[in-house]
Amino acid sequence: MNILLYNPDNEVTKNYMPHLWMFLLQSLTPPEHKVFLIDGNAQPMTEEEIAAFVRENDIKLAGIGAMTRMAARAYRMADAVRGAGAKVVMGGPHVTEVPDEPIGKTAEPRHADAVALGEADALWPRIVEDCARGELKEVYTPVDDEGEEVKPTLQDYPRIPWADMDLRQFNLIAKMPKWARMLVNKAGIHWTSFYMVPIESGRGCPYGCDFCTVTGFFGDSIRFRTDQSVVDEVLEIKARASSEGGQAAVFFIDDNFAINVKRTKSLLREMIRQGATIPWVAQISMNLLKDEELVDLIKESGGRWIFMGLESIDTENLKGVNKGFNKPAQYAEVLDRLAQRGIYSITSFIFGMDGDKTGVAKKTIDAIDEWPPGLPVFGLLTPYPATPLYDRLKEQGRLTRPTHWLDFKPFQMAFTPESITVPEAEAEVREAWSRCYSPEAISRALKKIEGRPFQERAGIFITRLAFRGIYFPQLTLQHWLKLLWQNRSNVVMMFREGWAAHRNRQRDQKAPAAPATAAEETVEPAKRRAS
Repeated sequence: MNILLYNPDNEVTKNYMPHLWMFLLQSLTPPEHKVFLIDGNAQPMTEEEIAAFVRENDIKLAGIGAMTRMAARAYRMADAVRGAGAKVVMGGPHVTEVPDEPIGKTAEPRHADAVALGEADALWPRIVEDCARGELKEVYTPVDDEGEEVKPTLQDYPRIPWADMDLRQFNLIAKMPKWARMLVNKAGIHWTSFYMVPIESGRGCPYGCDFCTVTGFFGDSIRFRTDQSVVDEVLEIKARASSEGGQAAVFFIDDNFAINVKRTKSLLREMIRQGATIPWVAQISMNLLKDEELVDLIKESGGRWIFMGLESIDTENLKGVNKGFNKPAQYAEVLDRLAQRGIYSITSFIFGMDGDKTGVAKKTIDAIDEWPPGLPVFGLLTPYPATPLYDRLKEQGRLTRPTHWLDFKPFQMAFTPESITVPEAEAEVREAWSRCYSPEAISRALKKIEGRPFQERAGIFITRLAFRGIYFPQLTLQHWLKLLWQNRSNVVMMFREGWAAHRNRQRDQKAPAAPATAAEETVEPAKRRAS
């Protein structure tokens, strides 16, 4: 049986990092079946194109996974797949939160033949076999004979064959504009490929923030793979990149990579000991990064970027969403500790909390300007279904768009905050993005790290330009030309630095070897006589 695993695009930005669930389910598929993988972010398709793909490849079963913000897009693509004759099973956090919606038991028409609720590791092989026999059930739930939910231990984690995967659709070098490739080459980096590969080392989070879907989906039971399992996977990814003359980086997609600091240190030590050092990114809570030894191990093992949900610089706001473990007074200290080691942060902020007032953007940006340069991202508080936040706002009658995901509008609110109007909150987000990613702000960020290596500075510059596209449209050549013109002084400065670094490297390579010292001239003949 031919199977398609499809991840829809979010119709806002492009995300060229593969989604792990597709590769995991492919590894769990019985070998007699053939699996095709398509990620809509890296390989865009219209509804007509995916229907044609299903017919041309005789697809019998399609698995579609999506987060809430992609639900409407996922439903449209599912309709096209079903219209082309394949069965559709949907899963993931959104489907788990509203299981009746995709199978037509609400006001929404039916989009899927079946749904898989919760973690599908054990469910997927059964779904495939049921479909092959023509006995696909409507709902699959990971429960035992007593009706208790079963969570995978991750101790027998399947091997994902990264060495053999077709990753062409995720090659970031091929996606880069020509000017960026030129800058990379001038820096002495001549990669044919660059992949950002997702790995999970554990699942679950005990914190239970009001707005987060993680605890509801994975639970608060923390489970880990063995250290060796993770190390082996990293080594395979590293070897593949090397064989291609390229580079790979890893994104540890754990909800909180260092939630068990002792275990994380153990894993990082093994990565270092076995040569599984590779540039990596992970999500880690701010409160766990006060540990100097942990931060040293992050650096030594290849850690480059840490994603942190700071959310707000207002302590009362954080308490209001059950995230009081974040301490704004400690933000600068932790970010400095990382930056001193060449590790930078992707810091996430949420506006529209009940304590926010007009001026929250300026207050937040003023604080950010005092920190090391990083990649700040700004969003609006969004009530996802089945979260404590959604339930509370629904009870209070404050939801303005109760099924906002069916009419997805990026950076628009779905409820009424207490101390700021909806238009004001949306304007604050716009101001934050505009101020943080202006040419002047990028110049100030680069100035803060004038003494750092060129590759670090080039990385900050390029990622700043790319992250700007999360909010501002920049998917076309015209968008990029306008952006580069606005940043022309920064572009010229970085080209000059890149050229100087390139010349210095060439000079060092051509320099004659240093003459042997008197001691060496004495030792070498002695070695020859001894041999």
